[in-house]
Amino acid sequence: MTKVSVIVPCYNEQATIRLLLEAVYTQTYPHSQVEMLIVDSMSTDHTREEIAAFIQTHPDFQVKLLENRKRTIPSALNQALQAAQGEVIVRLDAHSVPRRDYVERCVAALEAGLGENVGGIWDIQPGAPGWVARSIAAAAAHPLGVGDALYRFTAQAGYVDTLPFGSYRREMAERIGAYDETLLANEDYEFNVRLRQSGGRVWLDPAICTTYYARSTFPDLARQYWRYGFWKLRMLKRYPDTIRWRQAAPPVFVLSLLLLGGMALFWPLAGWLLLAELAVYFLVLSLTGITLAVRRGEPGLVFGIPLSVATMHLAWGSAFLYSLVKHGF
Repeated sequence: MTKVSVIVPCYNEQATIRLLLEAVYTQTYPHSQVEMLIVDSMSTDHTREEIAAFIQTHPDFQVKLLENRKRTIPSALNQALQAAQGEVIVRLDAHSVPRRDYVERCVAALEAGLGENVGGIWDIQPGAPGWVARSIAAAAAHPLGVGDALYRFTAQAGYVDTLPFGSYRREMAERIGAYDETLLANEDYEFNVRLRQSGGRVWLDPAICTTYYARSTFPDLARQYWRYGFWKLRMLKRYPDTIRWRQAAPPVFVLSLLLLGGMALFWPLAGWLLLAELAVYFLVLSLTGITLAVRRGEPGLVFGIPLSVATMHLAWGSAFLYSLVKHGF
């Protein structure tokens, strides 16, 4: 049977790391064929204590805790790859909780030759109680917030440009190269670009499912999407043909607001165009919020969806433009 290495970058995840450990421990894939490598980036909370306690109470399961002094996600992943003993790598996140058959399905898809990197969808759940966290989770799973990122909402299997986490044979990673440590975000996407350029395929199967806990506050959401937008430009400079409309739309929208706002100082019509654009934008967001609120029976979504989606768009788009100015066109 194929030996599997589950690799997880981690930093200050005391709230969810135990859920992940229990989920991997209860997988349908045999314990004897699974090792779990958690690479901690010097956590300052009780994450390491939680992991140590789990290791002590589960001596029948192989868990290794590694220390990442570089404190970035790609460096943590590369450290795990170097230490991994498995033939198949299953990359997970400390915010995630895979279903019981996750590893089994990933290995089966790889052995069936469906793709060189295979994975599934996110079942996005609130990261905390309250209407704000529920709104953020709903927005993160809606096409209005994430465009055509199919791994967040699709029900059909097929080939895609990227997916979260993924699983692949270790020899494939050795052939195309490890994760790019010059990117502090979008490392999975860049990895999949190189995979596809080498002739590989990325297979998404909704039957492979992970519960993912979204950010729980608007500031945390803004920081997350600022990081995504800022580092996306670095990757697009290297692979300009990989841009998708979901990535171009936020910076174009933010740029239009800035241009119309500046032009309005000298040209009154620009001010009216700006107001019209904002009116249409927030009308669409509000209708989406109302629709989801009625469908789910959660009144807070009426306000939460517009606030969440706008935060995602504005943070991503602003960060992309800032990175464009800072690092040159």
